[in-house]
Amino acid sequence: SSKELTIKELAYKIKETINFNGNIVFDTSKPDGTPRKIMDSSKINNMGWKPKIELEEGLKLSYQDFIENHK
Repeated sequence: SSKELTIKELAYKIKETINFNGNIVFDTSKPDGTPRKIMDSSKINNMGWKPKIELEEGLKLSYQDFIENHK
């Protein structure tokens, strides 16, 4: 979708999705890696494709599928 978010933002979205009440701890002694990892979706968008669901909904659907099918 070309929307950018950090690993930290993604981690907290997943935490919220699965109702995790613990703390997320990041190892700040490790290098940050590549500063930006955004994909260019312009080519596929120009072909008419657009995402049907937002990230948050996709996370909810994925987690629901996991709970229902991978016990």
